[in-house]
Amino acid sequence: DEKAAAPAPKKRRVSRGERYVPPPRRLSTGVSFGAEHFAETSYYFEGGLRKVRPYYFDFRTYCKGRWVGRSLLHVFTTEFRAQPLAYYRAAARAGRLRLNEEPVRDLDVILKNNDFLRNTVHRHEPPVTAQPLRILVENEEVVVVDKPSSLPVHPCGRFRHNSVIFILGKEHHLEELHTIHRLDRMTSGVLMFAKTLEVSKRMDEQVRGRQLEKEYICRVVGEFPEHEGVGEEPMLVVSYKVGVCRGDPKGKFSRTIFQRLSYNGQSSVVRCLPRTGRTHQIRVHLQFLGHPIVNDPIYNTQAWGPDRGRAGRIGKTDEELLKALVEEHRAKQSLDILGISEQDWETGTENEDCGGSKDCTEDSERGTTDPEGGTKDPERNGVAACPLDSGSNLERLKKNQELCSGGNCEGETGGKGSEEKDPLCLECSISRRDPSPQELVMYLHALRYKGAEFEYCSQMPEWAREDWE
Repeated sequence: DEKAAAPAPKKRRVSRGERYVPPPRRLSTGVSFGAEHFAETSYYFEGGLRKVRPYYFDFRTYCKGRWVGRSLLHVFTTEFRAQPLAYYRAAARAGRLRLNEEPVRDLDVILKNNDFLRNTVHRHEPPVTAQPLRILVENEEVVVVDKPSSLPVHPCGRFRHNSVIFILGKEHHLEELHTIHRLDRMTSGVLMFAKTLEVSKRMDEQVRGRQLEKEYICRVVGEFPEHEGVGEEPMLVVSYKVGVCRGDPKGKFSRTIFQRLSYNGQSSVVRCLPRTGRTHQIRVHLQFLGHPIVNDPIYNTQAWGPDRGRAGRIGKTDEELLKALVEEHRAKQSLDILGISEQDWETGTENEDCGGSKDCTEDSERGTTDPEGGTKDPERNGVAACPLDSGSNLERLKKNQELCSGGNCEGETGGKGSEEKDPLCLECSISRRDPSPQELVMYLHALRYKGAEFEYCSQMPEWAREDWE
C-alpha cells in the first residue's frame, strides 16, 4: 500500500484589513552575529578601559499574546515602566517607534496577533577592562580563549559589543560559535566554544556525564586552612536580576573542594575544584566558610552584615539584603558591576518581554554552564529605551536622523552619529565616573578544563603569585 500523502500545512487565516507578518524565524543553535551587527559602532581605549562609542540600536519584538487587543499606550504604561510615557510620545513624534515597519503616530493603536514592533534607541555600554582577549587554542573544532574579567560571554543587559562573542567576531573574524559553557562576567580564564553543532553536542555529553574536570584559582581573605576544605551548602537564588545567590537548606545540592596553595600573611591563594555547577557556587561557598574572595563585589561587602555572610549569618531578609547591596554600589557609582542600571532597579520588574532581566543560565545537569556561570539575561528583545531628557530638542533629533539611515548610525568610521549627544537619551546628559581597571578585576580565574579528549590551561594570574602583595 502506498503511504498516504502528508496533509498540507494549514495557512493562518488573516482577518480583513489585517496585515500578515510572518512569525519570527527560528534561530540556529550557533550564535549568529555578522558584519552588519559588528559595524554598528567601534571601540576605543582610554585609561586602561575598552569603551564603545554610543550608537543607535533597534529593539525588536513581536506582539505577545497578552498584548493582543490592548493599545500600545496601555502596554507601555503597564509593562515598560522604566521610561516615562513622555518618552514614548516623543519617540513616536520623532519616528522612532514603528509598527509593522510603519511609523507609529497614535499610541492608542490596538495591537493584533503577530504585529511587529521596533524601537530605535541611543545605546550606551559600560566600559570593560582593556586587557586583550587572548586565543589559547584554535583548530577545526574549537576556539579556546583566556577571558578577561569584567567581560560578559554573550550580549546581555547593557552589554553588546563589549562581550566575548562580539570581540571574537569583530577583531578575530570568528562567527557562529557554539557555547559549551559560560563564565560569570567578573570571572576570568579558560572559555571554550565549539565551531560546529556536532562538536558542541559531543562536548555537551561530557558535561552532562560529569566527565569535565574544572579547576579554578582564587585569592581569599585571611588564612585559609591548610587541610582540604569542602563547601556543601545548597544553593538558592536570591535575585536573577542582580545575580545574587546564598547558601540555604532549601536550595540545590552543590559541592566544591578547596586546597590552599599559599598564604602571604593577609590573604590565601586557593585551588577550587567544583563537583557541581551552580551559579556563583565557588564564591558563595567561600563566603560561607568565612574566606570570601578578596575583591568580590557581591559576596565580600558590608551588605551581608558584620560577619559578611559567614556560616550563613546575614540577619536580613532577601529583600533587605538586595536593597543594602544595591545601595552600597549606588553610593560607589558602581551599579554596572552588578550588571544593572538605575532604571533597571527602579522598575522592580523581571519581565523578559519589557527588557527586564531574566536568568539565562542553566545548571550543569542541563549541560550548559559552570559554577561561575552568569545570571544575567540574554540580549533583551523588548522595546525598552533610554528615558526622556526633559530638555529634549526634537529639531536636533531630526538633524541627527538626517545623518543616520533609518535611525541607525554607522559608528565604525567615527561619524557624527556616534559622537553627538542624543536629545532623547538621558545617558547623554549624565556624567558618570569611569571605574578603574582594578575595580573591574575579581580574583577568581578558571585555570584548567579537562575532558576525555582535551585539556586546556591558561597562565596563572599575576595576583595568584605566592609573593604578590
